[in-house]
Amino acid sequence: CGRSTKMTTKRMQHHSPCKINILVIDDEPSNLVVLEEVLAIAGYVPLVAENGRDGCQLARERGVDLILLDIMMPEEDGFEVIQKLKKDPQTVSIPVIFLTGSNNVEHKLLGFRLGAVDYIVKPFQSEEVIARINLHLKLARATDLLISCQTEKIRQISEAQCQLLVSPSMVPAGKFSILYRSLQEAGGDFYDVLELSDHIHSYFIADISGHDIATGFLTSALKALLTQNVSLIYSPAESLKMMHNVLKGILPPEKYLTACLATLNRETNKLSVVSAGHPPLLHIPREGEATFISCRGDAMGILPDVFFETQQLTVNPGDKLLLFSDGLLEASSGKNPWPSQLPRLLALAPDLNEMPLHKIPENLKNILAPKETRISDDIVIMAIEV
Repeated sequence: CGRSTKMTTKRMQHHSPCKINILVIDDEPSNLVVLEEVLAIAGYVPLVAENGRDGCQLARERGVDLILLDIMMPEEDGFEVIQKLKKDPQTVSIPVIFLTGSNNVEHKLLGFRLGAVDYIVKPFQSEEVIARINLHLKLARATDLLISCQTEKIRQISEAQCQLLVSPSMVPAGKFSILYRSLQEAGGDFYDVLELSDHIHSYFIADISGHDIATGFLTSALKALLTQNVSLIYSPAESLKMMHNVLKGILPPEKYLTACLATLNRETNKLSVVSAGHPPLLHIPREGEATFISCRGDAMGILPDVFFETQQLTVNPGDKLLLFSDGLLEASSGKNPWPSQLPRLLALAPDLNEMPLHKIPENLKNILAPKETRISDDIVIMAIEV
């Protein structure tokens, strides 16, 4: 048994990625010799271990495709071994077939509950062993392929959504910095910056209800609606109302969104803000006290008709504006509603005023939602300099 294990180890050092490695864990040397021969004749690369400890170590260190595991072993039985395998991220997905000399139904049910994929009853026929191994290797590969395909689709969705999001380098005259953290691969928060002229820019941030993939798909609709409806010929309130009229016809019944649209004219230093039930914009003047710009407004996509209040104010060069989604405040509020955290954010305004624009979103996130904080919603933070 020791000699064959040594030979197997030597073969493994230079095995091709196409070869299939089968690990046998059994305390009976005779069983190991027989199974090693059966596997080798069938073209598999056999690995053998006489106890669960060595078997788990081999499974972690080698690229094992399937494990044949004896139930009755002296130090650790098969049930204890499979529990260790299923708790280890390196071995959790390896299919395990139990070897047993008993037809005890309770043992079989326990094994299946612990993660075994099949049983082979001793004394076994070599043809049955290979047939069951082939079957479960096919199933495992089909599962891996399915997971790989789904992962690739989700990756493409995420990349497509990221391509919709504008970066500061794409609109340098917009003078903004951004932090975007999605809870899932395709997030429900969305932002955009539109250059209406050389000195007029519109800044938009939205939060779509829900965290499913369907929510992420709606961001492409928002991108198109913004391009079509945010213009110099419409006021911000008119733009949101036209977008609402389209959204109420395409949003599923359970979906809605909050949003804030701010249009800044850097020639006249005028800022117009409208909100659709969204957290207020924070105005941090270069000199003076920071204030929240709150606007009454209905969430979009629910009611047949909506109202949006417009707030207009004069700003000055060097002032900063902060747009954010409620996920930023919810991360730091625990079970309290996010408005309870507005005073805390307001107290941070003097520190934010002293920061370079590009550092504000990341630093603010680290203060209100540090790495150890459990995030339960998407987070978008946009900092703008007048």
